[in-house]
Amino acid sequence: MRIITGIYKGRHFDIPRSFKARPTTDFAKENIFNVLNGYIDLDGAMALDLFAGTGSISLEMLSRGCSQVVSVEADRDHANFIRQCMTKLGTDANVLIRGDVFRFIKSCSQQFDFIFADPPYALDNIDTIPDLIFEHNLLKPDGILVVEHGKANNFVCHPRYLEHRVYGSVNFSIFR
Repeated sequence: MRIITGIYKGRHFDIPRSFKARPTTDFAKENIFNVLNGYIDLDGAMALDLFAGTGSISLEMLSRGCSQVVSVEADRDHANFIRQCMTKLGTDANVLIRGDVFRFIKSCSQQFDFIFADPPYALDNIDTIPDLIFEHNLLKPDGILVVEHGKANNFVCHPRYLEHRVYGSVNFSIFR
């Protein structure tokens, strides 16, 4: 796993082979962040990484200047790996929450400039994620939400939907 750009550009982290989570590919990650440059300036932004997995997106957001990134991950081993990566970088700008994403969304009172959600593609209620985020007012008025998903999900009819991007087998839907 590699950080694409920013202050930690080029840093590599070896993901344990036993991990169930798959990091977003470098190709997809680089392209979606290039698209996001047209929507949001991450410098100083407050960001939320839901279903943080390996922490790849959290690390990228910090490297690109986010002032704070809250990472939510339920799996103990994955959360420990994220913690180790942040320690290696020497950053304290990451808040790691080990717990259920849906519980977190319902109890969170903070608002974010940028939210990235990368749920397991097979998750039954993946289509509810944008609605929950907007219902619980987690996104600031000009904020951006990105949901990474499989090809079976279609958010085009969502009232806050902006656009859809595909990079290989990785799909991103962007909301405001």
